[in-house]
Amino acid sequence: MKKRNKLKILNDPIYGFITIPNELIFDLIEHKYFQRLRRISQMGLSYLVYPGAHHTRFHHALGCMHLMQNAVRVLRFKGVSISPEEEDALCIAILLHDIGHGPFSHAMEHSIVNEVNHEAISLMFMEEINKEFNGSLTLAIQIFKGEYHRQFLHQLISGQLDMDRLDYLKRDSFYTGVAEGNINSERLITMLNVVEDELVVEEKGIYSVEKFLLARRLMYWQVYLHKTSIVAESLLIRVLKRAKELVDQGKRLNASKPLLFFLENKITADNFTKEVLETFSKLDDYDIVSAMKEWTTSEDFVLRNLCNMIIDRDLLRIKIKKKTFNPEKINKRIDDFRAKSKISEEKARYFIFTGMISNQAYHQNKQNINILYKSSKIVDIVSATDQFNLKALSKPVTKYFICYPKYID
Repeated sequence: MKKRNKLKILNDPIYGFITIPNELIFDLIEHKYFQRLRRISQMGLSYLVYPGAHHTRFHHALGCMHLMQNAVRVLRFKGVSISPEEEDALCIAILLHDIGHGPFSHAMEHSIVNEVNHEAISLMFMEEINKEFNGSLTLAIQIFKGEYHRQFLHQLISGQLDMDRLDYLKRDSFYTGVAEGNINSERLITMLNVVEDELVVEEKGIYSVEKFLLARRLMYWQVYLHKTSIVAESLLIRVLKRAKELVDQGKRLNASKPLLFFLENKITADNFTKEVLETFSKLDDYDIVSAMKEWTTSEDFVLRNLCNMIIDRDLLRIKIKKKTFNPEKINKRIDDFRAKSKISEEKARYFIFTGMISNQAYHQNKQNINILYKSSKIVDIVSATDQFNLKALSKPVTKYFICYPKYID
């Protein structure tokens, strides 16, 4: 039988050609758990704002792997010892770091899967795949969990200047057309080094780091925390919560078997078994979108209207400000909406609600980005920079929002 060529080259719109380094990684990419990421949007409902933002977690994972290959090559060139086994583990860990994302990601985590975040589910997937691959992922899992003795390897996967962030900022900038997020990931990687098992950035890269942190801040305000994206995700969370409520009340809803499973069962970290994981692996964006299309004709006032708002992109109005909203004004809007729609206060609160958003581009006390000077002195980026704005970026900025139907303004 003819042997299959597994050393493929993929064409990526961001980096050009991406090489799959070995047969093991090819087989991981071919695995059904990883292929599911083709059906998971990288940016959730952001395409309602930016029409080009239809790229997937699959795109992103491959991009991260490519950047990791570049980082290993740069560090080796600078004399940092990284074994072939460690390189494979790094590529595997970054390739699979997002494998636990559910449909529309964070909306899922806040509605029908309780207390189980995507990082925990990613780890479960990796451990299951490791059994299938006879322990080939053991080192990758150790690095992913931060349990491996060489800490800088974990920082490449999960840190404030990791391959994940270097890819998603550049990729999301490209697909949304928001130029402010277009970082120079190649230069940032070229400036990386390791001192005493910690990842550092050489002095020449200080301005690239400044640009990276500023781009991260701007992308959050302009893209990830865009007011329309906030409304859409908030509505989706409420769609799933309402669907779960109705199922709990004994109402029958049309949906795919995997989605119905999560609507009918309360899933927490304690009962997230291998069987639950297998069902989760069959769940993707298509399940949610097709269910919402079905529910646009539901008898339930709340579910029907929430779904129509998302499907038709006829969303709630949103106001954002730096202070909390007056409870009396919120209650007045609820009363007005109740009177016009003839529904209970409980149902009205699905359409009129408040929330909070926060943006902090740099966490100064969490795996710092350290600058390595020619004198061998190592300084945190906030202390190293002469950019006043960068000091401000390390402080969280919190804003408050209220959403309500347009016709009760």
